[in-house]
Amino acid sequence: MSNTSNFRQAVREARSQSIIGPNVIANALPFVGGGLLLTALGVCGGMGVLENYPNIFIASTWIAAIASLILYFVAMSVAEKGNKGVALPLLATYSLLVGYTLTGLIFVALRTPNVGIAGIGFAALGCGITFIAGRQIGSNLSEKDGMALAKTVQIGIIALFVVLIAQLLFAFFGIFTPTFLEVAISGIGVVLFVGAAVVDFFVLPRTYRDDQYLPAALSMYLTYINLFVFILRLLIALNSRD
Repeated sequence: MSNTSNFRQAVREARSQSIIGPNVIANALPFVGGGLLLTALGVCGGMGVLENYPNIFIASTWIAAIASLILYFVAMSVAEKGNKGVALPLLATYSLLVGYTLTGLIFVALRTPNVGIAGIGFAALGCGITFIAGRQIGSNLSEKDGMALAKTVQIGIIALFVVLIAQLLFAFFGIFTPTFLEVAISGIGVVLFVGAAVVDFFVLPRTYRDDQYLPAALSMYLTYINLFVFILRLLIALNSRD
């Protein structure tokens, strides 16, 4: 959900601006990769808790989710102020917490027929292919086309997260989404975050200077984590039965 506020801010700041940070994405990439590796470590830690202390796993996941949401805003604020010495450990902790919250999804994927490790690898590969294509397309968008796509994706992501909140509330009362709706929601999520990956290459160089690579890295990290989640959700839904 933090991705929506970050995306709206980036689009707002990018409007009517020329490129101010031509190298910001290249500078951000090592930190994006590091964040994703830490997320994988967080998943490993979560799997250990799930296996050895299953009675506390759900509660700890909720705590990690709330903590990561709060930490996102703190880390983004610190990063945008240029305090890299404080921002880096905050971002590292955030990445670990996000990984922990993804443990349940990874566990379900591993238990779903025809998904498993291969499906997780496919989702990761999909993110990599999206990065390559997004870089080529987003870097060559015109100002008019770039802003139009950015606004479309922004509105779509906001609507998607409204649906996800409703889905979560229904699940709390024992009302679960039927498979065909889960497929539709997950498919739309994949399309929107593929679009967000393209938009990142248009928006970020118009939003951040070259030395503001940490907030840019956080924006890209969120795009690819969400894309990974929705690809995996789609695979699980396609291989599940009501």
